[in-house]
Amino acid sequence: MKKFLIVCALFVAAALQGQDILGTHNLGPGGPGPVTGGLPACQFCHAPHSGITMPFTPLWAQKLSTNTTYTLYSSTTLVNTVQEPTLGSASNLCLSCHDGTVAPGQTVPYGTVKMTGTMASNDLFVGTLQGVHPFNFKLPLNCDNDNLVTSLCSGTTGNPLVKMHYNVQCTSCHDPHIQNNDPVAGDFLVMSNASSALCLACHVSQPAQNITASRIHSASETKGSVARPTVGSPYNPFTAWRQSIHGTASYKVSKTANLGPYVNMQQNACASCHKTHNAPGGAQLLNGPTPAIPNMDATTQSCSTCHNGGSNISPAIPNVFAEFAKTGHPFPAGSNKHTSNESLVLTNNRHATCVDCHEPHATQQTGSFALTTIRPSQNGTPGVSATDGTSSVNPAVNQYETCLRCHGTSPGKQSLTVFGYMPVRAATGGDPLNLIPQFGVTVKSSHPVMHDSNSALPQPSLLKFMWNLDGHTQGRPISTRILCTDCHNSDDNREFGGAGPNGPHGSKYSHILERRYEFSQVAPGNPPNAGPGSTIQNLQPVVLDPAAGGPYSLCAKCHDLSNIVSSASSFAKHGIHINAGFSCSVCHTSHGMGSDSTNVTGARLVNFDLAVVGRNDFSNAPISYNSGTDTCTLKCHNFNHNADGSVTAAIAAVGSRTTIAPKH
Repeated sequence: MKKFLIVCALFVAAALQGQDILGTHNLGPGGPGPVTGGLPACQFCHAPHSGITMPFTPLWAQKLSTNTTYTLYSSTTLVNTVQEPTLGSASNLCLSCHDGTVAPGQTVPYGTVKMTGTMASNDLFVGTLQGVHPFNFKLPLNCDNDNLVTSLCSGTTGNPLVKMHYNVQCTSCHDPHIQNNDPVAGDFLVMSNASSALCLACHVSQPAQNITASRIHSASETKGSVARPTVGSPYNPFTAWRQSIHGTASYKVSKTANLGPYVNMQQNACASCHKTHNAPGGAQLLNGPTPAIPNMDATTQSCSTCHNGGSNISPAIPNVFAEFAKTGHPFPAGSNKHTSNESLVLTNNRHATCVDCHEPHATQQTGSFALTTIRPSQNGTPGVSATDGTSSVNPAVNQYETCLRCHGTSPGKQSLTVFGYMPVRAATGGDPLNLIPQFGVTVKSSHPVMHDSNSALPQPSLLKFMWNLDGHTQGRPISTRILCTDCHNSDDNREFGGAGPNGPHGSKYSHILERRYEFSQVAPGNPPNAGPGSTIQNLQPVVLDPAAGGPYSLCAKCHDLSNIVSSASSFAKHGIHINAGFSCSVCHTSHGMGSDSTNVTGARLVNFDLAVVGRNDFSNAPISYNSGTDTCTLKCHNFNHNADGSVTAAIAAVGSRTTIAPKH
C-alpha cells in the first residue's frame, strides 16, 4: 500500500511540475482531461486492495467492459484473423473506458464515482472497431502479408512492440501512463511517430529491390495475397515507401487538414492518408475530407484531401479533381467499387480510382519529362502483359501495361456517350475496345506505343519535336516510341507547357484527348439522305496552324500539317479532303489496325469509319483500300470513290453515273 501511494504521489508531483506525465488520463480533481472526478489520479484505473483479480490485470479498479459484439476490423487484404478482445487483456482494459459502454468512474472497489465532463467522440468507439487499427490477432501471426516485418512473428525475441503481450494490443502503440513520449502528437504513444517511425516498426522495413526486368505472374495474384518480396517474387510496392513522394515531400500541412499532427507531409507520412482510430474509410483505415464528398468512394476521397487544389497543403499542387469535373475517367459507384485485391484484369463494370493507376506507397514526383517507358508517378503500379492480355506484370514496366487493366481483354469495358463519338472501323479484330491487337507488334500499322516505329513505313510529315500546347515552342523530341499520355492527357497538362496535372484524369476534349480532334459524322438514319455515305454534317474549315486549336490540333502535335496537304511528299488526295473539311478519322484509325482484312490493307492506319462511309453505288465490291495504288472503293459525302481512282457523284445525288473531277 505504501509503495502504491508513493508511485501515485510521484505521478501527481510530476504533473504539478508541468511534465504532464498522465496527461488526460489524470481524471483526478483539477486534472487536464475532459472528464474529472473525486479520486486520486491513479485510483481510477488501479486499486491497491479489492481490485479485479483476473490473471494479468494490474490491480485493476475500473469496471471491465463485457462487450463481445464489436464490429471487428475487416479488409479484403487482411491475412490475419482479428478476434474479440479477451476479458482482462490489455486492450480490454483500455476499452473499459473507450468503447462507450462503461463510463469513467464506474469502479469495482469504490462504486460509481461522480464525474463531470464528457469524453470526446474521437476517443469512443461505440461498439465498432472497423475503423480502428486491427489488434488481438489469432496466433501465430501470419507474416506473409506484403507489408509486415518478420519480427512480428518472432515471439518474445521479436518486435518489442508486441513482446509484452505476444500479440498486437492497444499497449503496443500506447503507453497509458505517459502522454507525451511524442511531444507533438501526444496520444500516449510509446515513442515518437514523426516520419511514421512507430508505424514502420511493424510495417515496411524491408529494403526496396532493384527491379531490372518485368516480372510476369498469374493475373489472379493480388497485392494482398502475395508472399514477402524475395528475388524473383512479386514486387512489393511498400518497400519503395522511403523514396516515394508521399514519404519524402516537405509540403507544409494545414492544422485543420486532418492529415496528422506534424508540420509537413514527410513527418506525417502514413498519417497523411491513414487514421488509426475511427477512420472514416474503414478498410485500409483511410482518411478522408470533412465533410465527406457525396457519392465518392473512400479510396478516391482520401486522395482528394491533398489533390483538390485547396489549402490543405502548401505550396498547393495541381488540382487533379478539377480535371475529373471535365470529361474524365469514371469514379466507382454502386457495385463497381475498387478493392485492393481485385483482379488485375478488371472484370467488373469499369471504374477508375487513383490507386488503379498510381501506387501511393511507391509513387514519385515526375520532375523531368524525358521519354521513359513509365512515368515515376506510376512507379510500383501493377499492369497486364500485352503478350496475352491476361498475365500480370508487377510492377508495370511500360505505361500501357497499366492502361491494359481496363483497355485490354477486360470484359467490363464500355463505350460511354460521355466520352464522345465512337467510330465503327472496317477492321476491328472482334473487340473494338481491346487495344492489344490494335497496337500489337505484328499489325501492319499502328502508332508506336507497344513497339518501336516501323522504319519500313517512313512518315514524311513527322516533326523532330512535339509541339507544346501553345503550338509554337518545342516539347519533347519525337522518338521511336510514344506514350498513351502523349494523346490522352489533361488539356492543360504541365508536361506540354500548361499549369495543370499530367495524365488522363480529364480533359475538355472528347475521349480525354489532350487537344482538339474532330470526328466527321453523318446524320443518323438510312441512305440516301442519312447514314453511311451521305453528306457529312460537321465539315470543318482547314486550320493548319497548330496553335489555333483547329480540328486537327492533336495530329499537329507530331505531324506537319503543311507537309500532309502537300501532294509532293504525301498522299495526293490529302489536300483535297482536308481543304474540304474532312476529319482524319474518316479514313484513319488513331490507334492501329485491329486485325488483318482482305479489303483494307492496313497500311498508314487506313481503316475507314463505317458509320461515315458506305458502299460504292456502282460496284458490288466491299469497302476497300489498296495501299499499292492509293485507291479506295466506297461512297463518302455523296460521292463514289472508284477502284480506278475516279470520283463520281452518288446516284441519289444526280441519278446517273456522271464522272466529275477527282475533288469535292
